[in-house]
Amino acid sequence: MTTTDTDPTTPSAHSEPFTDFADPEALLRLPRLTSVTAAGERVIAAIQEADEHGARTPSALWELDPAGIAPARRLTRSEKGENGPRPSPDGAVLFTSSRPDPAGGSVEDKTAIWRLPTSGEAELVAAAPGGLSLLAIAQDGTMLAATSVLPGGTLDDDAERRSARKDARRTAIWHTGMPIRQWDHEIGDEERHLVLISPAGELTDLTPGVGTVALASASADLSPDAHIVATSWTRRVSGGETRSDLVMLDVATDERTVLLRADDEVQYSTPSFSPDGQRLALLCSTLSTPSDTSYTRLQIRTLASGEMITVDLGDLTLSDLEWSDPTTLLVAGDLHSSGAVLIVDAATGSTRTLASNGVFSSLSAAGDGTVLALRSDVGTPPRPVLIGADGTMTELPAPGAIGALPGTLEFVSADVDGIEVGGWLCVPSGASATEPAPVMLWIHGGPHGSYNAWSWRWCPWLAVERGWAVLMPDPAMSTGYGDAGLNRGWPRRPDIVFRECETLLDAVLERDELDGTRTAMMGASFGGFMANWIAGHTDRFDAIVSHAGLWALPQQHRTTDAAASKMRVHRHEDEAPGWYRAFSPHYSITEITTPMLITHGNRDYRVPVSEALRLWWDLVSTWAGEPEDMPHRFLQLTSENHWVLTPANAVVWNRAVLAFCEQHALDGPSADEAISW
Repeated sequence: MTTTDTDPTTPSAHSEPFTDFADPEALLRLPRLTSVTAAGERVIAAIQEADEHGARTPSALWELDPAGIAPARRLTRSEKGENGPRPSPDGAVLFTSSRPDPAGGSVEDKTAIWRLPTSGEAELVAAAPGGLSLLAIAQDGTMLAATSVLPGGTLDDDAERRSARKDARRTAIWHTGMPIRQWDHEIGDEERHLVLISPAGELTDLTPGVGTVALASASADLSPDAHIVATSWTRRVSGGETRSDLVMLDVATDERTVLLRADDEVQYSTPSFSPDGQRLALLCSTLSTPSDTSYTRLQIRTLASGEMITVDLGDLTLSDLEWSDPTTLLVAGDLHSSGAVLIVDAATGSTRTLASNGVFSSLSAAGDGTVLALRSDVGTPPRPVLIGADGTMTELPAPGAIGALPGTLEFVSADVDGIEVGGWLCVPSGASATEPAPVMLWIHGGPHGSYNAWSWRWCPWLAVERGWAVLMPDPAMSTGYGDAGLNRGWPRRPDIVFRECETLLDAVLERDELDGTRTAMMGASFGGFMANWIAGHTDRFDAIVSHAGLWALPQQHRTTDAAASKMRVHRHEDEAPGWYRAFSPHYSITEITTPMLITHGNRDYRVPVSEALRLWWDLVSTWAGEPEDMPHRFLQLTSENHWVLTPANAVVWNRAVLAFCEQHALDGPSADEAISW
């Protein structure tokens, strides 16, 4: 297929805000902004759109008007899509794509680095047999990227070795320790390397022979003068665990120095050089224990003196950081069931709030104290905003806007033993005392997470459109409530979480417009674990949906890709029999009377599909009635991982979930009729 980059004057075809929440497929086909960046005086965004069949969501680059007036203009167009735009010192935009190179310089189906000038077609900058992901750009245009080679190989022989492996259909992996998996991919079949790329596209391997573990999930940055690389560096320790050091690589000498060495209490990640190279921001995280969860601290190190300051972010749980100038750091994160952007003085560690009342990501300094970001909330998908130095926000026109919602959005709270537990309540517009709405309780995953932003996967407005009210609490262990909030209910106590959620649910059910006699409960990941546990401890709900939920904890804690941390916290079941007996849902299988819908992806390594398989067997084999009368259902998603990412599968998932809940709570037709092949 020929790749064509359109003229930047081509206007956006998407202008009308979306309002048809009765059509899940139309919602999931909306353009989705994934990043925004300042490129000189230009604003460049990456925007995903589903393909014709709903099988993929390739991304394209768009130019947005920083004045917030002109419509967005599409810059690139290819079947493979373009991602991760970054400004180049020469005014061009660098991005990554697996699009074919007309000159034949790219590697088939492997992500390469491309350069889009201010006018004209994109051109290939650099490619490698294992693909390239762009990590940083120095002041002279030198780039830091990550690639992969087959174990024991080099950049020079990797293409030949890959070809031989492919021809032989060889898929074996030789493991020598943990870890061996992460989320949805294997660890051990490739070595991740850091490479330096000259402005002309020449590659230099900075980490030859690094092995399969050290850089598998590393975060790295390049100093502005391109002399030093700062990177996290993983090493194995006893007991199947790993530790992450912070390492400095001298580009000229290949010397590797451990700047900060991890131990049994803390480890390090996410290094970021200041624009003048004098300071390094980084994250220091404690290791979780049976009594304390992991806490992450933002630290700033002055490289010449070694002075280190730890920034007090208050209750904010950090998710994004970006340097604004040599002495100013921008930080975004969750805060009180919403979010904020803080400005950090790198010399003193003092902070002030730049923006709040929203969840912010993709921070990018735009000059004169202004900041570009994506802003979201429960009723608004990520939208590009320009934040002024005084905190005022201007939304920039872009595809994918949402119009009128099918209901109201309100923050609600309840007192639980002196602690205010809050959450978001969505109520359909037609709900009233004479026609009260049935209610769904959603419990978020993590457990360190927050219901504070838009979700394409779990969009409450699809349910609200069909007449449901949806309650989304932020109970114990939610982010954005400081260390105390993160640790309340640790280690992963479902009884504490459910008590807080149920108390808030009971409080809102006092409203005349809500019907407490018709209810459903749903959750994913930790929320799925909560669904499974709740099913065996109450019959108050008419239907329960469990996605990617943990069922048999002695099994899951050993088979998850995060086995080391799970076993460190929860120990062997013989060491903590009371905890496992009380909180592993599988012990309460005989108590389950509520119809359950299980949904799970086969490629989920965080909560392996074996959890769903065992739960399904336990439900089916213990059903005492006729097989055709069994109320439980299992939606197996064979190509999905921990999340349902394919738009077409997401449509099936939403229709199945809503139909199942309506069948059992609203006396609707069989959910079997909602599934189409």
